[in-house]
Amino acid sequence: MPIIAAAAALGASFCWAAGALLAHRPATLLGSFGLARMQLVWAAAILVIIVTLQNGWQSVVWSQWPAFVITSFIGVVGANLAMFACLRRGGPRRAQLIVSMNAPIAAVLGYVFLGEIITGQKLYGGAMALTGMILAILFGGNSNDKMEDIHGSTALMIGFGLCAAAGNAIGLVILKPAMLAGTDPIAVNALRTAGGALIVATLALIPIGAFAPVILKPGAGLRLHAIAPGILGYVIAVSLQLYAVRWLDTGIAVVLGSAAPVIMLPMIWMITGKRPRALAWFGALLALAGTSLILTH
Repeated sequence: MPIIAAAAALGASFCWAAGALLAHRPATLLGSFGLARMQLVWAAAILVIIVTLQNGWQSVVWSQWPAFVITSFIGVVGANLAMFACLRRGGPRRAQLIVSMNAPIAAVLGYVFLGEIITGQKLYGGAMALTGMILAILFGGNSNDKMEDIHGSTALMIGFGLCAAAGNAIGLVILKPAMLAGTDPIAVNALRTAGGALIVATLALIPIGAFAPVILKPGAGLRLHAIAPGILGYVIAVSLQLYAVRWLDTGIAVVLGSAAPVIMLPMIWMITGKRPRALAWFGALLALAGTSLILTH
């Protein structure tokens, strides 16, 4: 089961990597709130249909409803709005670098609230993997790439990224007891995503500039470009990561689920035609070695 859970977390990383690259343009054009609203509504509809067809609602432990509500506000709406704001200002590489801090945050929260202690080989492996991911991000970009441009305040970009990391970690840790009690991870994801969709749909009714659409009537192409990374992220990646969190220590599951920067290296190479620097590949190998230590524990 741990091997399958680790594979699920790595699969989530692949989806996050592809989704981050796909979401950069629509995040810039639609704005953080507009993109989040469009993605959440579609993802919630898909997840509700899947859980209903699988009869997954029977697994839900409804006594855990406070966790579902809190994670909808913090882990879905708060974290993703902050993530998109960071993505718009710093591009996918920098956003992934800052948001990768969700791993140590989740490890600390798991220790404080769940009594999870990561020791020995798993601790070394997690530290190696996280260090490798940071190296891959720091040296994996290209200064001539338009996606590397910083728009606006650097401090604000970092602040949004750290808020996204903290929100993501809190959202995962608070859901673990519900899954350990028997709630299916896909049902958990459907509840949190539907809650998030309801929140952003309600906020959209408030006549405030921050919630107003940047583009009133986006075309079909832009809609598809916006919805596709939402399905990769909210539907597939989150479901896989929640499965991993259910069966692994939260910090380890988040480390493995944060390998997107490493996976993005060959993707960015294919898109830009420019090979990442040697230290980026060293970071990728270090992350791979750390992952191997975790899996062979």
